[in-house]
Order: sequence, then structure tokens, then C-alpha cells
Amino acid sequence: MADDSRTETSSQLSSPGDHGSVDSGFVSPSSSTVDLPRVSLTQAHLRHLNKQLESLEPMDILRFCRIFFPNLYQSTAFGLTGLVTVDMLSKLDAEASKPQPIDLIFLDTLYHFKETHDLVDRVKSRYNVRVHVFKPADVESVDQFEDLYGEKLYETSSELYDWIAKVEPLQRAYSELKVAAVLTGRRRSQGGQRGDLGVIELDDERGVIKINPLANWTFAQVKAGYKSIGDWHSTVPVGEGEDERAGRWKGQTKTECGIHNKQSRYAMWLQQQQAQQQAQVA
Repeated sequence: MADDSRTETSSQLSSPGDHGSVDSGFVSPSSSTVDLPRVSLTQAHLRHLNKQLESLEPMDILRFCRIFFPNLYQSTAFGLTGLVTVDMLSKLDAEASKPQPIDLIFLDTLYHFKETHDLVDRVKSRYNVRVHVFKPADVESVDQFEDLYGEKLYETSSELYDWIAKVEPLQRAYSELKVAAVLTGRRRSQGGQRGDLGVIELDDERGVIKINPLANWTFAQVKAGYKSIGDWHSTVPVGEGEDERAGRWKGQTKTECGIHNKQSRYAMWLQQQQAQQQAQVA
């Protein structure tokens, strides 16, 4: 994907003092927001907000979030729901006297379809939005990735693949950009673990608030094809009558790539791997 003034790319492991320098106004770290504490919500606050937001349309939810949450970003893989959100945010900017653009976070696993990368460029051009691209640490291509981790890591060790290609880059994004809250494209109608989503969720392990503005929406009008798209190796067409994420990880029990799973799950997995390696050495 072409690199230009609207793209910030990171494939370096972040250090505790390493923060992004991109300023996009209110929603990204700037002189007015960089020193603000991360947003804290009690469970009582969370229940109250979700009760109030539950009946609102996505545009109204987005209006509220743009005002309420500093350092707000949108995390997207440029699927259908993410694109709808981008378009809604653009409309909100158009009606505002002082636009407040929301930067995008894109996790480039290196295994996305070429069409996805083409779409990223089209979105940047059409909406004049800044995209922060985060890749697996210390690699820039599939060849480099496979030289380091072997071929088909997504088959030989899917948990390790998720950690390297998605979970760690997302944590790096949150740290470098000082993300306080992030908009996602998750919806209840996507099924699986997403069936009981709240509009606002606390990710206390990662220290961010996740906002699902289209949680109540369905995509019944999307009747065929790729209703949920990720890496080429884990995406197949959705069959008639299947839920829209049925094409992801076909034949496997997993339904999430890892970025919305508990961080402790990967910490435990890494500890188990280290223990096994130490046992083999002994």
C-alpha cells in the first residue's frame, strides 16, 4: 500500500516512553488532550450510559462519543460496518462548524487481500482521513514474516499467529497513539461472542473503552458474498442461511481473531509455551 501524508506505518515494538507524534486535533494526542487521564467509568456509569445509548441511532451515538471521549480512534479492517462508520463520521464532520476527524487504526497482518489494500487507499482519498497502519513487529512483508516464523504459522500455531499479527500490534497502537477510546465495527447480529455486545464496553486489561456504535444494526440486506472479511487464509464465502461471520476460520472452533479476547488468555498461552520450552531443554 502506498505510503503518503495520510498514512502512518509502524512495525517496531514500542517502548514504555514511545508515543505517536501525529496530531489530528481533539481526537488524537495534542496539546489540549495529551495530559488528560484515561477515561474511567464505574460499572454503574457503564450501565447508565448503555441504557441511554441503547435506543439511539448510530449517528447519535457517534455524536455523543466525539464529544465525550478524548483521544478517540476507529479500529477497522475496512469491512462493511467499518466503512459505514467512516461514512457516518464524515457526514458529522460535514455538518460541524469545526470538524473533528477521527483517525483510523488498521492492523496490516501482511495477509490481507489485495483488494483490501486498494480499498484503504480509496477510503483515504475519498474521506481525507489519516490511517495509522500497524504491522507485525520488525517485518514488512510476508517473506520476512515467514523467514522469521515459518510458513503457514496461522495453521501450525494459530494462537501465536494471532498474538504476533494482531494482538501485539494493536497493543502497540494503543500505546503509541495514547488511545483512550476506540470505535469498533462489531454488531450483535454477527453472532458468536458478539451476541450480547453493549454499546460501550470496558477493556480494563488494555486500558481502553470500546464503543460499538452499530451494535444494534443487522446486515440482512447483505445477502451473499463475503459478509466478514479478514486475512485471505481464514476467509471463505458465507453459505446460505449461515451467520455473516461463518466464513471466518471455517471448520475451526474459533470465532475471534484475538484483538477482542481477554489479554490474559495470551499471557497464559505464552507462559505455557515458555514452560514447555524450558521442560524440553531440561
